Amino acid sequence: MPDEGEQIHVEQQSTTGKWILVFVAIVFVAAAVYGYVTTQQHVDKLTKDLSDSQAQVAELKSRMQTAEASEDALAHQVGLTKKELAQRAAELQAQQKATESRLEKESTEEKEQIGQVSGEVSGVKTDVGGVKTDVASTKADLEATKAKLQSAVGDLGVQSGLIANTRGDLEVLKHKGDRNYYEFTLLRGAKPQAVATVSLQLKKTDAKHGKFTVNVTSDDKTIEKRDRTVAEPIQFYAGREHLLFELVVWTVEKNKATGYLSTPKSAPVPVTSR
Repeated sequence: MPDEGEQIHVEQQSTTGKWILVFVAIVFVAAAVYGYVTTQQHVDKLTKDLSDSQAQVAELKSRMQTAEASEDALAHQVGLTKKELAQRAAELQAQQKATESRLEKESTEEKEQIGQVSGEVSGVKTDVGGVKTDVASTKADLEATKAKLQSAVGDLGVQSGLIANTRGDLEVLKHKGDRNYYEFTLLRGAKPQAVATVSLQLKKTDAKHGKFTVNVTSDDKTIEKRDRTVAEPIQFYAGREHLLFELVVWTVEKNKATGYLSTPKSAPVPVTSR
């Protein structure tokens, strides 16, 4: 039989083993409980996330349905299908791009036109400067012509004014405005020609010596001016006021004489005169 000491030692080992088993069981249970709780929490979190995802999917689906409904409604309102509506939108975008391109091109052309107008304005300024120069030159020529004009005593012994020897000289006298001037061309053998308020008829010419004969009819009286010379003032009185008229011939040809008739400013002016 075992002794008492050995019996006590065996009992102590048995008790220690029990406590170890109990401790291991407790640890296992605690780990199991902790794992269960952790797993449950994770499952709950996944469940919540899944619910949120499902809600988001449902909301997105609702929005898509709303958008499709709106698109359908818009297409119905304008009488177009979805495909036609998309095609129309693409056409509008293309038109917008084309318009932008055209506006940009027009803007460039406008800039070019502005530059061209500026160049034309500069050209006009140059032309104006040239015109001013021409006017100054013409004025100088007129002054020179005035200096060349001469005065003479007429065939009646009356001091005449300035005498024009050319059509250019006559224009100078017209601009002076002292008398009325009527230019004429007489043909030999023709009928009497009305000039101002009188009539003139060329009777004879001598181109070689610059002489001519002319009949002057005024106040129902005809006066023959015989063998007069070029640039000679031929004078006669006419009208109730007994005004001094004066004619000058500046060219004589074989059958033609050219010159002018001058009358005082107070003399009657024919309606048909120009």
